[in-house]
Amino acid sequence: MLLINMAPSLFVRRALPILISILMPGWIFSQVSDSLLSIQKLKNLSLDELMNIEVISVSRQSEKLAEVASAIQVITNEDIQRSGATRLPEALQLVPNLQVAQAGSASWAITARGFNGAPISSLTLANKLLVNVDGRSIYNPLFGGVQWGVQNVLLEDINRIEVVSGPGGTLWGANAVNGIINIISKSSKETQGLYVSGAAGSFLQDFGGLRYGGHVDSNIFYRVYLQRYDQNSTDLANGLSNKDAWNMTQGGFRSDYYQSKRNTLTLEGDFSEGYYGTADPTKINSQDILARFAQVYSEKSNLSIQVYFDHDYRNSPSQLFNQDLKTFDLDFQHSFSLGNKQSIVWGGGYRLMNDYEGNSAYLSFIPASREIPIYSAFVQDGIELLPKLLKLTVGTKLLDDFYTGFDLQPSARLAWTKDEHQTIWAAVSQAVRTPSRWDEDALIPGIVVPTQSAKLEKVIAYELGYRLTPTPKLLVSFATFYNHYDNLFSLDYNLNTNPKTYFANDLLAETWGFEFSGNYQVMEKWRLRGGYTYLSENFWYANANVVPGTELLESNDPKNQITLQSILDLPRNFQFDVVGRYVDVLETKAVTILAPAYATFDVRLAHQFKQVEVALVGKNLAQSTHTEFGAAEIPRSIFAKITCRF
Repeated sequence: MLLINMAPSLFVRRALPILISILMPGWIFSQVSDSLLSIQKLKNLSLDELMNIEVISVSRQSEKLAEVASAIQVITNEDIQRSGATRLPEALQLVPNLQVAQAGSASWAITARGFNGAPISSLTLANKLLVNVDGRSIYNPLFGGVQWGVQNVLLEDINRIEVVSGPGGTLWGANAVNGIINIISKSSKETQGLYVSGAAGSFLQDFGGLRYGGHVDSNIFYRVYLQRYDQNSTDLANGLSNKDAWNMTQGGFRSDYYQSKRNTLTLEGDFSEGYYGTADPTKINSQDILARFAQVYSEKSNLSIQVYFDHDYRNSPSQLFNQDLKTFDLDFQHSFSLGNKQSIVWGGGYRLMNDYEGNSAYLSFIPASREIPIYSAFVQDGIELLPKLLKLTVGTKLLDDFYTGFDLQPSARLAWTKDEHQTIWAAVSQAVRTPSRWDEDALIPGIVVPTQSAKLEKVIAYELGYRLTPTPKLLVSFATFYNHYDNLFSLDYNLNTNPKTYFANDLLAETWGFEFSGNYQVMEKWRLRGGYTYLSENFWYANANVVPGTELLESNDPKNQITLQSILDLPRNFQFDVVGRYVDVLETKAVTILAPAYATFDVRLAHQFKQVEVALVGKNLAQSTHTEFGAAEIPRSIFAKITCRF
């Protein structure tokens, strides 16, 4: 695999974003790219058309957003571009049913319906959210979550982000306990032509992106891209530097071959390399390649087969551990109709993760290397009890996990589409989180001994929701939930031997809350979108050996959260956009404040002249700094950006 030497240099850090903003071949000026047309189409979507967007995250089949029996949010490419986001976690801040907290320059804690776990080194222990990028899971078996700092996808090429809050284990498998994030890219056919972007600012030091899409003939399309990102360090409350600056260079390609109207073959891959920290920086690099074949037999029957290989490497001289992770994944899915009233989708998968941890004197994993196979199969049946009015969906997933063996993840969902403007739905589901190496193998000398007997964490979730378009200009969605959790990760006293503690599964919890979201077309050129979430959590211990406060390893969550985005087109091709957020205090049972409540907002002012867009973006403008998660102070910042699409 191709790797880029990322040793910091003046040329790479400063010149690249500028060069890729101006090196545009003259002959390309006459072309109008499909990506620009795609963006324009999204801008012209009415709310009625938005409700008819086809989503896949609830049933692994295309279905109208208005009719799905789940709490789902869709973030379009326009929402992302108009927010001023430059990386994926910033884009996810737009999703009302997610809790997103920045823990440092490259560290983020992201979850749905709670359980944003404690920050550990440059990671956080949030581990109950499944995240897919074009069908490739970015799950890390070390701690069961996502290393958000290295997920540096090119936002320009994202078609949409679908976020389901609530269990999705029946179809998507283990670790879709509290939700699913599906990042879905545009096809290479939709990204023809040239895209160039460059930015520079205060906290975002510099940024550059370059992508070109072309075609071999009328059936084969491709694109290649390269981007560079430099981020300054955050500070601590005492004014000292957190020394967490980071940079990353990433590139990749995608090709789509339309063999016929029924058959499509996709091949895509990425490579990246970067450095985190300023003293003995951590080196991070990754490579992945994915192939997917899809065949459509009829309007109600199709088959897909997907295989990918992913390699992630992390070398941390001044941190606690190193990691070398290789993942091979094979997945297939088949859907068909059974009579006129039933729609079946079934499939299976195999994943093999080869994980090696470079142990240190402070943290070890016993054994240092593991091969972790996971086998799975699923089936789901959608039954129209009353045509176009009442639909029941039942299914289950069978999982064979390396650590814990076989388990089932059943679910049942009922959707009543009262009319074209109203859908009422209810669901009951069971989902599991498989043990990670942190649960099973971690050894902290003198403090924690490996448990070697971790259990599946389980949730039984009950949901009720209502989706309504009372007028052509207003779309609202409401969902409420109650979850009961067993076998949650805990730290227990080891009463008989040293060390004095070990990791176990003796924490239990219940959560309940509700989510409200809406889209409102105030006028033709002004749209508002956002939402409010409320979350209540209660923890208790299965036995007296649990160390008091162990729930902090699982949960650091606000009770109340509000998100609001305003997208406004001004005269003379100007755009004025605002994103506001309010996040409640993070505190423990003892009313110890982990992070105070904060309110902040981002502003974007942009001007478009033909294919060129110039923008000035201010981030976190309400106060000079604030704390969201952990000790890092997130600063007020500003950057300028120029984007060209040809």
